[in-house]
Amino acid sequence: MDITYRKGTKTDLKGLKKLAVKSWGQFEKNLTTENWGNLSDTLMDDSTYTELLDKSHCIVSTTDKNEIVGMAFLVPKGNPTDIYDKEWSYIRFVTVDPTFGGQGIGKKLTTLCINIAQQNNEKVIALHTSEIMDKARHIYESLGFKILKEIDQRLGKRYWLYKLDLNEIDKSVK
Repeated sequence: MDITYRKGTKTDLKGLKKLAVKSWGQFEKNLTTENWGNLSDTLMDDSTYTELLDKSHCIVSTTDKNEIVGMAFLVPKGNPTDIYDKEWSYIRFVTVDPTFGGQGIGKKLTTLCINIAQQNNEKVIALHTSEIMDKARHIYESLGFKILKEIDQRLGKRYWLYKLDLNEIDKSVK
């Protein structure tokens, strides 16, 4: 089956939510009932996706049947949060359908975000991830992201802020 990558839009909202619920559902057993409820509410809320689509570049991976099996959002600098500096771009919500795990989709989505950030002359790209995301952390570290610091717990789990200085890497991460 061929996997293709394209820009995601608001017309993808239903597919983005479906992917998130399926993918993040695998972590339900790692969370308390209350924390799973909070995460589930976020995953089911249209505004989770529409707000990201409004301010970021969304990349989706699709099957030859146009089923969304991966997504990532690259938020440009100028969108600070309690975690991210206003001068940083950052990656949010890298998600892959567990059925398609191990095929390089997460790494490709992250690489495409890095490439877009470089094309947009971003200087820094950051992301945050948790202790239950071992596979994701491995991908980020293999692409050159370094832990900047541990941040406050979310959903009862440890989280780290990762940063990549785009001036220190090749202009074409593969």
